[in-house]
Amino acid sequence: MKARTVVAVSAAVVVAAMAAGTMWRRRHREPGSYTQRFRIQVPRPLITRRLLFEMLDARPGERVLEVGPGLGYYSLSVAERLGAKGKLDILDIQPKMLHQTLRRARRHRVPTMVATCGSVEALPYRDEVFDAAFLVTVLGEVNDPAAALRELHRVIRPGGRLIVGETFADPDWVSPQALHRLATAAGFRFERRIGPRMGYFSRFTRE
Repeated sequence: MKARTVVAVSAAVVVAAMAAGTMWRRRHREPGSYTQRFRIQVPRPLITRRLLFEMLDARPGERVLEVGPGLGYYSLSVAERLGAKGKLDILDIQPKMLHQTLRRARRHRVPTMVATCGSVEALPYRDEVFDAAFLVTVLGEVNDPAAALRELHRVIRPGGRLIVGETFADPDWVSPQALHRLATAAGFRFERRIGPRMGYFSRFTRE
């Protein structure tokens, strides 16, 4: 069996396994519990770190916001790309998630990460302070996604980037079409999407 086929089969198996035990949650918006922290660390074959980096295009010295970091699956690598003069703000409504992510950051000697406990529907930041923001498999867990996107529009600088990642394996999956409607209504301009409907990143620009 060719290597590419093996990778494709492995990705399909992971996606199916993640979806099988969580479909019941699609009718209920709720954040991933801290007790499910090992599930959210499962490798994500369709929404990889490499694809996020490509879409986010994080640059040294920038200030970036991540909403719902979980245990830092993407956080540490993004923070490293921002360099010593950059800053990654991570925001979550669950203090335990933030605590664990910061512990990992200290263990890997990544000092440029700041954690804040709060809601994306009422972000505790001033207007236009971030060069970019990203959230992966988070938007569907929010009670009011439209309000969340309006808040992200408020805190991102004009011309800044918003990256949203979704995978069908997540019980709160948001389709590309639904995301496009919500983001454009909040004032973002769609740039491009990478990946299939089952697992994709979409990039928007703050007008």
